[in-house]
Amino acid sequence: MKKFAALLLGTAMVLSLAACGGSATTSESTASSEASSAASSEAASTEEASAETAAAELTTVTDGTLTMSTNAAFPPYEMTADDGSFEGIDIEVAQAIADKLGLTLQVDDMDFDAALLAVQNGKSDMVMAGVTVTEERQKVMDFTDSYATGIQSIIVPEDSDIASIDDLAGKTIGTQRGTTGYLYCVDEFGDDAVIAYDNGLTAVKALTNGQVDCVVIDNAPAQEFVAANQGLKILDTPYAEENYAIGVAKGNTALLDAINGALAELQADGTLQSIVDKYITAE
Repeated sequence: MKKFAALLLGTAMVLSLAACGGSATTSESTASSEASSAASSEAASTEEASAETAAAELTTVTDGTLTMSTNAAFPPYEMTADDGSFEGIDIEVAQAIADKLGLTLQVDDMDFDAALLAVQNGKSDMVMAGVTVTEERQKVMDFTDSYATGIQSIIVPEDSDIASIDDLAGKTIGTQRGTTGYLYCVDEFGDDAVIAYDNGLTAVKALTNGQVDCVVIDNAPAQEFVAANQGLKILDTPYAEENYAIGVAKGNTALLDAINGALAELQADGTLQSIVDKYITAE
């Protein structure tokens, strides 16, 4: 993901000729039109050159490519389409950032823990998978500004006796391995009370099969899973609220600043909100 600094392209100044009292001759109009066209072409060339220069200044795993590690089982942020391609909020935001930075986006799908490690080990440029900023994660990677807000929700069977967080004591809780939901539950209820699965879908299947009493997961995918599985519901009281950000390798300040610049532009021009609205409708 390259930085939006690349987008602060130089703007071309167009000089307009003003006639003093009479109308311009045909030759004068033609000359003015040609000058304006030349200025526009020069401006476009300048912008392209600036983007290429900015992209060249960024250090990425593969030259000219912005490599994103993710776990494409986290709808509506990232998921696999019927044709095998990737789609979702994070995928489209990543593509918009790559476009801003003049880079080609490459998406690598893997387990959530592996996606985090890929950035730390220099296998990917950034990780986007509904990643929450925590003190522990900040020790091993740097984070951009937040681009979305997440809520940890609790999914239970419709006939469950679990009505709030207070009822989770003594229950078996399903979570996705490595997520903040997993960390919260282990910290509060202990390792023995929590079963970690490779992804949220597997955790929800365990719930429908009666292997766990509830699932703690981000609200957006929770809504998707409940809609696809009859007999489940989400508790009204959220477990926790948190902010999502993009993780990059520790110390790669140029890339971090570039992504932040791109995010700021996408937010300012409404692109970011339009992407979110495409996948998450207001209730």
